[in-house]
Amino acid sequence: MFGLKSLLFKSDAPAHLPDDVRAALDAWRNTPAPTLDDFHFHTRYVIVDIASRGMNPESDQLLEIAASTVQRSTILPADALFIDLPTLADNDGPTDEASLDRQLMAFLQFAAKAPLVTYHVTYVGGFLQRAFRERLGVDFQPQWIDLAWLLPSMFSDKGSSVMPLDHWISVFGLDAGSGRRSAMENTLLLARIFQMLLARASAKEIDTAAQLIDESRASTFLRRTH
Repeated sequence: MFGLKSLLFKSDAPAHLPDDVRAALDAWRNTPAPTLDDFHFHTRYVIVDIASRGMNPESDQLLEIAASTVQRSTILPADALFIDLPTLADNDGPTDEASLDRQLMAFLQFAAKAPLVTYHVTYVGGFLQRAFRERLGVDFQPQWIDLAWLLPSMFSDKGSSVMPLDHWISVFGLDAGSGRRSAMENTLLLARIFQMLLARASAKEIDTAAQLIDESRASTFLRRTH
């Protein structure tokens, strides 16, 4: 498992990185990933959302990263992270670049190679992968759970195809407020939905993170190809 995770998160650190970021990155790379074979109750899941200027991960700007945690089937408000990323223009100096690199490193340390949960991995994961590749030299390939594809598989009685997130917010009777939500607000809503999904998964004898990740991959593949 450690060797595999080293490959998934392999890194060739860029020369521009500050010494503290380089040291933190080396420590992070050498930290073994948590086991995925424990029951959900014992697994730390990290819920992730982003905000961006535009929808194209390869060309548009990443603006925010938000993360919250579900562990022991409970949302942990104190175990959360919000990053408002600095904008790097042509006239920005090394201070701004160092700040950006430190904030991205802070997310890696927070996530700690835990399984990540989001809504539409191609969007969220695409922006994160580009940011970590360009700034930190990290090939960011965590273990993703994609609720956009998994929810219709687990709750076919409530929606049999990929739907907007607001559909599931309404289905589960969550109070989402009015107007556009921030990335942090979305992670908390996704965390509440994920709690319900964990209960349904356990009822279906999908008892571990590894099994849930496999189910997410299978749901994504089947619904995209049929």
